[in-house]
Amino acid sequence: QGRLVESGGGFVQAGDSLRLSCVASGFSMQYYAIAWFRQAPGKEREGVSCISRTAYHADSAKGRFTISRDDREKSVYLQMDNLKPEDSATYYCAAELTPCETIAEVRTWRGYWGQGTQVTVSS
Repeated sequence: QGRLVESGGGFVQAGDSLRLSCVASGFSMQYYAIAWFRQAPGKEREGVSCISRTAYHADSAKGRFTISRDDREKSVYLQMDNLKPEDSATYYCAAELTPCETIAEVRTWRGYWGQGTQVTVSS
């Protein structure tokens, strides 16, 4: 049974940084695109960043977030710098056999999902 577990969330001030981690088990992660999504209260889930052989970022993440993966460690990381209050959300990692550009279509990601980690950015 495939599984993803996120960690690294927390409560920070605007301008601070956080590094989220996603650890995979039970499936061959190296063949999958791994993405980070986020969902704030009352809002739809949205794609943030994704990595397959290359990285892809939504406009909200460009210039501030960096995504990386270590297939030997079965891990994906999201380095978030210069955080803003609007980045506050529950962050989920997901795995799918699909191009990263599809993170704009959340419903197409039907593979593996983690339980999420909370990020709160205070102004």
